[in-house]
Formats: sequence, C-alpha cells, structure tokens
Amino acid sequence: MHLLIPFAASSSAACQQALEHLSLPNLEKLLARLALSGTDEADASSLTPPHERARAHALGLCAPDGQVPWAARQALQTGLAPQLPAGAAWAWITPCHWNVHADYIVMDNPQALALQASESQVLLDAMQPYFEEDGINLHYAAPTQWLACGEVFRELATASLDRVVGSDIDAWLPKAAQAAALRRLQNEMQMLLYTHPANDERSERGLVPVNSFWVSGAGALPSGWSEAAQGEPVLPDTLREAALAGDWAAWSQAWQELDASACATLLRALQAGHSVRLTLCGERSALTFERGRPGL
Repeated sequence: MHLLIPFAASSSAACQQALEHLSLPNLEKLLARLALSGTDEADASSLTPPHERARAHALGLCAPDGQVPWAARQALQTGLAPQLPAGAAWAWITPCHWNVHADYIVMDNPQALALQASESQVLLDAMQPYFEEDGINLHYAAPTQWLACGEVFRELATASLDRVVGSDIDAWLPKAAQAAALRRLQNEMQMLLYTHPANDERSERGLVPVNSFWVSGAGALPSGWSEAAQGEPVLPDTLREAALAGDWAAWSQAWQELDASACATLLRALQAGHSVRLTLCGERSALTFERGRPGL
C-alpha cells in the first residue's frame, strides 16, 4: 500500500505555525517505524508539483517538468484514445475564471465556479468550432475538466492547476512557440464568453463568469507504455482546497481527519506485516518512507 499525501506542509509562516499545534498520532507512529527511502527536490517554480511527480513515478509515467501526459492516460482509461491514431497528444482543458486586476491576472479555483454539467457542455459546444480550426478536438469529461486532442499538445510543457490557482497566471503560461495558438484561442474565447448567454445566466444567479480556460496535463503516452504493476497510490485530496485557499485552520482539521483515516489504515497494514510506503509532499519536495529493517 502506498499512501501519497499532497499539500502535507507549506513554507508559509501561517502553515508552519499551524504545524506546531497539530497532533497527528498515527502519522507520528508511522514515521517512527518507517525509514526515509527517497527524496525528490525541485524548485517551487517547477511546473509539475511534487505530488504529481511522485504519482507519475509510481505509475511508471516519468517525464520532463510540465510534460507528464495525464490527459492522455485519462483518454486511454476512458476509451477515447483507441478511437484516434496511436500516440495522439492530449491535454486537459479547464474552464475557469480569471480575476483581472490593473496589472496582473489571478486564476480563481475552478471548483469555486460551481459549474454544472449542463452549462459546461453548453460552453464546450460553443468553443469547439474555434478549437477545431486549430486541429483540436474537445471531449467532455467533467464540469471543470475537458479532454482535448491535438498535435499542439505534443511535448508542450504546461503548469499544473495546483501551481496556478490563486497565483498570477503570467509566470505559469506556456512559453513554447507552439503555445502561440493556445494564447490566441484564449483571447478569442475571452471575447466569446464575455457575451455568452450561459454567463448571463450565471450572473443572474450571483456566480462569476467562465471567462477563460487553462491547459495542463499535456503530452502523449510513451510508445508501448503500460501502467506500473503496483498501480495507483492512495492519494487523498482532502488537504488541497484548504491549502490552496491558505485556510490553515481548515487544513489542520483536514489533517486530523486524514490522520484518523488513511494514516490509521496504513499503520494497521504496517503492523500486520504488509509492505507499505508513505510519501509526504510539499511545495518543493517529496519525502518517501518505507519499512526499514524487520522488527523496527
């Protein structure tokens, strides 16, 4: 069993203060009995955050920074990939709200849109013809997640949503020459969405408009790739929303609940003699712990 915990800590002063008062008895017991087996260090400006790097490694899907083909993997799992040429390049398209300030733009958390499936499909249908002009086909996956297939996504480095939410988007926009078409599409979609009836209806309901989209998880699966035998780690996302919002009181509460659930389950597996692995991820690094010598 591999428990992979994103947003386990942050370098922010408020998070560090919260950690001082946080009691996590099951995690403490795990760390006392497990040995550090791996460290993954990178800069906080890396496009792929530590938890995504650790997950990719566990799945045998390692790739350069910003090029883990998450969308291609999902397309394969959902049955879309076999309908297209082998080795096709995919990406996630996330409808979102860009909060425009005088000299910078911040992307709000897409989950805060409370986007319904029906209105997401309406927006996809409206945007599809523009994407098709650039050789991109859109496929609905979830209200805030569409799958897109097109050559523009091949070897395109993109920033994870977990890097961009709540941040100035300028530092995270794709810089490659091939991304010029996507930047043009973003401009075109901003104009289209500004007057779209779906956003008028959202405004009447007191909701912010969908005024742009974000590209992430781009790339193609390696030739002959198959998922690693150990499969998907247990990856709770209960710390994510609070961490992205900087709500460290809610984050502390979520940590305590996680300690009482997933950490307790891992501890029981360890005590029963099973092989276990624990990976704790922050903003820059990931630490992996495994069973040390028998009897420890």
